[in-house]
Amino acid sequence: MKLLVVGSGGREHALAWKLAQSPRVQLVYVAPGNGGTAQDERLRNIDITDLDALADFAEKEQIAMTVVGPEAPLAAGIVNVFRRRGLKVFGPTKEAAQLESSKDFAKAFMKRHGIPTAAYETFSDAAAAHAYIDRQGAPIVIKADGLAAGKGVVVAATLDEAHAAVDMMLADNKLGDAGARVVIEEFLAGEEASFIVMVDGKHVLPLASSQDHKRLLDGDQGPNTGGMGAYSPAPIVTPQLHARVMREIILPTVRGMEKDGIRYTGFLYAGLMIDAEGNPKTLEFNCRMGDPETQPIMARLKGDFSKVIESAIAGTLDTVELTWDRRTALGVVLAAHHYPDAPRKGDRINGIPAETDTAVTFHAGTSLVDGKLVTAGGRVLCVVGLSDSVRGAQSAAYEAINQISFDGMQYRRDIGYRALSRKH
Repeated sequence: MKLLVVGSGGREHALAWKLAQSPRVQLVYVAPGNGGTAQDERLRNIDITDLDALADFAEKEQIAMTVVGPEAPLAAGIVNVFRRRGLKVFGPTKEAAQLESSKDFAKAFMKRHGIPTAAYETFSDAAAAHAYIDRQGAPIVIKADGLAAGKGVVVAATLDEAHAAVDMMLADNKLGDAGARVVIEEFLAGEEASFIVMVDGKHVLPLASSQDHKRLLDGDQGPNTGGMGAYSPAPIVTPQLHARVMREIILPTVRGMEKDGIRYTGFLYAGLMIDAEGNPKTLEFNCRMGDPETQPIMARLKGDFSKVIESAIAGTLDTVELTWDRRTALGVVLAAHHYPDAPRKGDRINGIPAETDTAVTFHAGTSLVDGKLVTAGGRVLCVVGLSDSVRGAQSAAYEAINQISFDGMQYRRDIGYRALSRKH
């Protein structure tokens, strides 16, 4: 069978890489793909992003199943377009994707269905937002209502930072339509974890736990990014916490969507904050797998992933059991010069080592220009190491990174440090 993965990032490379391992998959198309997917003979890039044109392609090529990676096509309704044509596709509809595409929709939904989250208010008027911030005090969190490619959240430590964020989004319109409304919410302290599941409308299949590192610099300093590295499993997600998150957050979300007349299918990602007492609250929902969490999760997943996707589309996820590599997988993102503000493109990338049983490199912001691999985005590569311990996985990843070079390359040197400090 032939499959299609929609997207161009590290998440999509990892999904396509995993799907291509299935003995029944002859080829995985990636639309539009990146430099890494271009270099893999089991994958083929196609330069199509228009939703109807993608559906035409899937019909013409008799694509057995399509997996949608990023949020933009989901929010634009790619699943609706494919389903109208009777094409098999895994992802949420445009209506269901509002859980991610509108922060206000998600917060109102959580409030309505009693799902634990931070207290909040929504504003489209800057003066009212400023007055609310003065009443609440800092630290406080300002979020653009719409999709802002990971740049729409400001965790303000001071009132000045909070007011500046409101001005940037509402008054100066720096984020366009995405920032035409802002959600202002209470600051939650604790440790973050990513909880990702697959949903077929009724049944929920949890994936391995993971933890992302959002800040640019070591020790969680510097600006928020799309994510600088991740590892799986995450020690903070104990079996007790796992059961509680399923019971209090994930299942009520799937049932709540159903009650609201929206059947949820696709990946569902709950960004959690776990407080000092071990209580989870929902920071946000994503209607897709996380990036860079997908890379270590896919590196650990055993078995035929195409069969899992097939069950998810058929509504039979309750018959699926996932098996995981017992090792820890730890992924480190290599970012471009000046990421996240104004990443430079076109720097030549050298020295990516061949894939081994203990290390694999997934591409994100890369492209092939005249046969040469160059940087083409903010987060360029994600190098995943695998080992029996977090420290071993960390060593495997950084050993591979030592062979890779491009001008302005920046990365964190402490990915996994929370898991390591938890052990002592």
